[in-house]
Amino acid sequence: MAASPGKGKRWSQRVTETSDALDLERRVFAKDDPRSIARSLKRSAERSTRRKSNPYRSAMSMLTFYLNRAGETLPKTRRARLEAAKDELRKLYGKDVRHRARA
Repeated sequence: MAASPGKGKRWSQRVTETSDALDLERRVFAKDDPRSIARSLKRSAERSTRRKSNPYRSAMSMLTFYLNRAGETLPKTRRARLEAAKDELRKLYGKDVRHRARA
């Protein structure tokens, strides 16, 4: 049964704040610098003893989850910043950074 509107936080916010995957820095997704967001996610993923997958995958999953749940309500500038954070996260983990056209 779904929670009634106006009661408590949205389930996606609750997952972000209490997930077993990572203990996130407060307001990490509101930061202005994509590299800073990526470094914070990396730090959280590497320190976590509760994550279920490797640190890179856990960090990328949390970032993708946030982007997907925000949907169209996320301002274009913030979405671009968070998409850039994905590229920064790939660089920090030595993964292939693909040059893609952004919509």
